Parts: sequence; C-alpha cells; structure tokens
Amino acid sequence: MIVVLLIVLAILGVPLFVVLGAGGLVASNSVNLDPAILIIELYRLASQPNLIAIPLFTLAGMTLAAGGGPKRLINLFNSLFCWLPGGLAIVTIISCAFFTAFTGASGVTIIALGGLLYPLFKQANYDDKFSLGLLTSSGSLGLLFAPSLAILLYGIVSGASIDELFLAGVIPGLILLIMLSLYSYKSALNWHEPIHDFSLSKALAAAKDSFWDILLPVLIITGIFGGFVTVTEAAAFTATYVFLMEIIIYKELDLHNDLAKILIDTSTLVGSILIILGITMGLTNILIDSQIPMQLLSMLEQRIDSQLQFLLLLNLFLLIVGAMMDIFSAIVVVVPLILPLATRYQIDPVHLGIIFLANLEIGYMTPPVGINLFIASQRFGKSILTLFRSTFPFLVIMLIWLGLISYIPFLTLWWKS
Repeated sequence: MIVVLLIVLAILGVPLFVVLGAGGLVASNSVNLDPAILIIELYRLASQPNLIAIPLFTLAGMTLAAGGGPKRLINLFNSLFCWLPGGLAIVTIISCAFFTAFTGASGVTIIALGGLLYPLFKQANYDDKFSLGLLTSSGSLGLLFAPSLAILLYGIVSGASIDELFLAGVIPGLILLIMLSLYSYKSALNWHEPIHDFSLSKALAAAKDSFWDILLPVLIITGIFGGFVTVTEAAAFTATYVFLMEIIIYKELDLHNDLAKILIDTSTLVGSILIILGITMGLTNILIDSQIPMQLLSMLEQRIDSQLQFLLLLNLFLLIVGAMMDIFSAIVVVVPLILPLATRYQIDPVHLGIIFLANLEIGYMTPPVGINLFIASQRFGKSILTLFRSTFPFLVIMLIWLGLISYIPFLTLWWKS
C-alpha cells in the first residue's frame, strides 16, 4: 500500500529524491536495517574520484549553450554540406550530436538550436512534419559521444570504466548519425531544397570562425584516450577552456551579467542528479541486502534460457523505462538492478551501458513522458501528438539501430578485438 502511495506521489509531481528517500526509509524499516545506511552511501558517493567531472562538464555545456557556439557550429557545418540534397538536415544532425555531447540530454539542444534551425528549414522548403520530427529527435543525439554526462553517470553507478564507455560509444553513435543522414538525403529528394555550390573560401572562413570550438573535442579525445589526462582533469580543462573561449576570445558572454544564470542552471541540474544518485545508491544497497536482484534472477532463469531472449526482454523493459523516466533518474534507479542479471547472461558491462543509453535516447521521444516531446512542444508551439507523429519515421530508424548494437556486440566492443 505504501509503495502504491509513493508511485502515485511521483506521478503527481513530487520530487523524485523525496519519493526515493521515503522509499528507502520504508524499505530499511521493513528489513530491520538502520536507515543510516542511506547517509553512508552519500559519503561513499562523495569519495568517487570521477564525481567532480559531472558538475564541471555540465558547467562547460551550459556556458557553451549560453554563448555563440550554436551559431558558429551551424555556420561551419552548413558551409560543408550545403551542396548536398538534405544538407541542412545533415547539418542539424551533426550539430545536435556535437551539442548534446557537451550539454547532456537536458533539453538544452532543442532550446538552443531549435530556434535557429526551424526557420532555416522553412526557408529551404522542407516539409514541416519532417523538420519537426528531425529537430525533436535530434535533441538526444550525441549521448554516446565523449564527454556525455549520461556515460559519466553510468560509469559511476555501474563501476564500468568511463574511458572504455567513451570508446564503446563511438561506432554506435556514428552509425546512428549515418542512418539518419541517409534518410534525410533520400527524403530531401522529394522537395526542392535550394542547393548551393560548395565554396572553399566560405568553408575556410567558417572553420576559422569556429576554430576554437572545433579544437575543444579534439583536445578532450586526445587527452583522455591518449592517457595524458584523467576524465576529471579533462572536465576541469573543458570548463576553463569554454569560459575563456566565450568570454575572452569570442566575447559572446559578459562575466557580470551572464555568469549568475549559468551557475544557477548548472547547480539546478547537477544538484538534482547528485541528490537522486546519493539516495538511490543507499536504496540499492537495501534492495541487495533484501536479495531482490537474486530473486529476479531466479525468476528469469526459469523462463529465459538464452542471451538473445534476455536482450529482447531487456530492450522492451528499457524502452518502457525511457518513456517513463528521465535519463539520469533511470540510470541510478535501474542500472543496479539489471547489472547482476546482465552479468549472469554474460553481457559485458560496457556493452550493457551502450544498450542502456541507446534505449533511453529513444525514450526521449516516446510518450507519455518523452521529455523531447514536451520541450519541442513549448519551443515550436505544436501539440505532443503532432510531434510524436512527426518523429515516428526517426523512431523506426532508431529502433533498427538499437537492434544492431544490441545483437552485434562488436560494434561496441571493437576496441577489444
């Protein structure tokens, strides 16, 4: 009865950390454990060496979003792909992926880039349904690319190597971008998009203007994968680099007027993640002490006898989770429960992480709680139903992509071969 009450409170909008905290107290009392275990987990969380990377990368992403980064990136990619049918759509896919990798799946991509790109689609004679579907779907692209907050959080919760997760996300992420780009190219042949001749001088000018933006991911990837810096050091460097770039080099931000808002937005997002993470880790320990994961495993073993069946069931379950919860809450709540089950069926934790995040990436555009649908509805003034219908072709493509990365482990574990 109490569990049902807590679920109802969550549906009614009570903050998730309050619901989880109450659930932890109820669970500890029911198994005669000291509720202090919840606070102990907060201390253990604070000692995680990679934890500081989350607020630092978030700060960098928020600063990038508040500055002139979106315009510079769009100009750059547009100068490179303007000669292709569907070039503007490809520009959108690449720009959104780049942006989401730094800002996280918090809706910032749709807010920051949607307002810039939607009028361009109209000017280029794109079908309105296609434009809305692409912009809404692209809001969560880039989750699998470094330095994604979702990958950082999954690594902290699961104990998997964050460096390995960054490597594992490269090919799946690129495959999705290519699949969406090919669909955009084919679709654009149906209408008369103005095609511009490629201009080397314009491309070089755009590259020069966005030189410091382009240099940032190169430095991060080289630093982390080259073994020159840790993830935490890379996060500190990124935050400093972005501040200097936007305030001193491009002068897009004013330290006096813009800093407070950036810090408030960053603190709000990071604070909610850390509170939920701390409480959930304590609740997870209680569930483990109560042997709930073992009971689930025993139940599954009676009905599922192959890895293929388990992955199919896992994907169905995670698609539902992604449609009901935001990605950060889902990671801290669900990962500790499914990790032992996946281990039993010999699924690599890194491969599991990519499957998990891919499902939640799709969940961002599926009702009833697909956050991209709600943000896009406010940004473009369209109904949720209209946006969902618009995203359906992209949803089908992403489901095919999910099947590929789920059942072909080499796509995520290529670096181990």
